[in-house]
Amino acid sequence: MRVLGRSGVPVTALSFGSAAIGHLFTPVTDEQAYATVDAAWDTGIRYFDTAPHYGAGLAERRLGRALRTRARDSYVISTKAGRLLEPAEPGRDGRPAHRGVWDFSAAGVRRSIEDSLARLGLDRVDIVYLHDPDDHAEQAFREGYPELERLRGEGVVGAIGAGMNQAGMLTRFVRDTDVDAVLCAGRYTLLDQRAALALLPAARERGTSVVIGGVYNSGVLADPRPGATYDYAAVPPDLLDRARRMRAVAERHGATLRAAALAFSAAPEPVASVLVGARSPGEVADAAVQFRASVPADLWRELCAEGLLPEDVPTPGPRGS
Repeated sequence: MRVLGRSGVPVTALSFGSAAIGHLFTPVTDEQAYATVDAAWDTGIRYFDTAPHYGAGLAERRLGRALRTRARDSYVISTKAGRLLEPAEPGRDGRPAHRGVWDFSAAGVRRSIEDSLARLGLDRVDIVYLHDPDDHAEQAFREGYPELERLRGEGVVGAIGAGMNQAGMLTRFVRDTDVDAVLCAGRYTLLDQRAALALLPAARERGTSVVIGGVYNSGVLADPRPGATYDYAAVPPDLLDRARRMRAVAERHGATLRAAALAFSAAPEPVASVLVGARSPGEVADAAVQFRASVPADLWRELCAEGLLPEDVPTPGPRGS
């Protein structure tokens, strides 16, 4: 277990992302969602991430039900604030009849957490991230973040931060606020190391933890094939070619591209946890196996020699279970 910043909140090095059990890309039944969370538990995962945005509250409800029989002090949950769920026309795929409305005001953040607690069936959450404040920076820094500080001071949450698909604003959060952690999705992977430019050095200097999400860049690094997705859209041909070349290097060294992707994202010093989404017990079990797999040092050297990785990024040594 690792602790997020100075918060005292512990997280496992591998964590579970719940977007997929909220119908990301394809629908998932209740039974499959609960079995997936149970499988994550069986692998040793004790940090679970969710958000109101995932399936319009469905992921929170399912995650809360799946964990309800577990002792509350035996796991850590993070959720997010910044989108309030308002009534909407009923969906046709099992999603609750709600739509997300942006709101980073102090009242909105507090209400968001109260609503999340109701959906999760809990009296507290351990971590709250401001969710994707890209186009709402002024309100997020002026109102939303100070409200998170107040909630942390009241003991409603244990750790606070921001979660985004970019590194620039997260760097500002690290430098200009007292966040415990930031969740950076897709910006520190085998295909994209933008977080290494400023975010990771700032986090190291400030003692702020980083949680890395999107380690497969939404799919292409798990299975680089035609039709794969990169950042939730069709993968560009040049990135698909690069991912396939990386897979060939990994296989020459007796490893998998998935194992290399996980090990790479977990390597930098400020990284406390790597967040992996899964929609089935098989996917979460595979993620755990890949995370614990040994990745030879020669693999990293060849990736750098082939120009597939910059030579100045931190790469891990051999990894064992």
